[in-house]
Amino acid sequence: MFYGIDFLNIDSDLSDEEKLVRDSAREFVQKEVLPEISTHFEEGTFPTELVKRMGELGFLGANIHGYGCSGLNNVAYGLINQELERGDTSLRSFASVQGSLVMPSIYTFGSEEQKERYLPELAAGKIIGCFGLTEADHGSDPGSMETKAVKKGDKYILNGAKMWISNGSIADIAIVWAKLDGVVRGFIVPKDTKGFSTNRTKHKMSLRASVTSELVFADAEIPEENILSKSNGLKSPLICLNQARYGIAWGVIGAAMACIDEVISYTKNRTQFGKPLAAFQLTQSKLADMITELSLAQLTALKIGRLKDAGKLKHYQLSLAKRNNAKKVLEIARQARGMMGANGILLDYQTIRHMLNLETVNTYEGTYEIHSLIIGKQITGIDALRIN
Repeated sequence: MFYGIDFLNIDSDLSDEEKLVRDSAREFVQKEVLPEISTHFEEGTFPTELVKRMGELGFLGANIHGYGCSGLNNVAYGLINQELERGDTSLRSFASVQGSLVMPSIYTFGSEEQKERYLPELAAGKIIGCFGLTEADHGSDPGSMETKAVKKGDKYILNGAKMWISNGSIADIAIVWAKLDGVVRGFIVPKDTKGFSTNRTKHKMSLRASVTSELVFADAEIPEENILSKSNGLKSPLICLNQARYGIAWGVIGAAMACIDEVISYTKNRTQFGKPLAAFQLTQSKLADMITELSLAQLTALKIGRLKDAGKLKHYQLSLAKRNNAKKVLEIARQARGMMGANGILLDYQTIRHMLNLETVNTYEGTYEIHSLIIGKQITGIDALRIN
């Protein structure tokens, strides 16, 4: 059993319920994810058989209250993300899209009828959702999206395309953001909608165990009752993205734990020049740096979790957490991979898989640079993105 890496005794700041949730997710990853995930990564397949299991365990939309959801606090929800990503980013990313993007879109901006229809099945893993915001030519600038909806009688006609959509080709419903009369609105689009098709993204070298797709809309007819009536402007999907960024700030900690745990074991057992690699000063210095950055990431995640539970978390604080934790954990994974030499590139070990996945995590849900500018605006009061 994996017991975690907790140099600063952060466990002492967790409640019994939070630790119980963490341990449940940890056991699930240890017994049901790790034995098969390297094969899925190598073959480019997603372990769909685990979706309903995650629903049974209450991992999907875990911090939503009611509608069959677990109603956990945000720290417990963060710990679930931590453990899922210790297994693989694909599992955390799936749960993040389902529980941090799709379900909150319906919960926050949908009608009561939409909530009752979709949320319980999404929470149980009986149906899968995806979140269509990003477009091929509009990544960091979603406000420039070209996907449009036009009202025609009692329907909306949707045209456009979305790119880099996790879960896209396996989703039963898509939450799609489009401009209606120039205003960004959300729509629930079932997979069997006429005029709606998906194309799976191939040849990925990162997030290989995750399903990534293009969504295409060619005069797709959306019933009037499928609009998220409370959505109004770009702020609506960005609110959901903040929830996903929160999960990432926690999730990458799990990847760091996996890499550090593995490289410690490797360097203690690998002998060169008559002694274990762990006995060399350079190795111990690198491990000290890695443990330090992990500990700082853990403290950051716990702090934003407590702020979120108190209703005091600001979007720029989330940017700091996502920006720092994703970047530092990527550096940890790269360092660990190097310390394992040639063996470090083998899928017999976890580290190369995490390293490749983290290259993407550092980019999506806001790049390092975009989050730098969000923080910079808060510091200076000047919006660098809006100055020509």
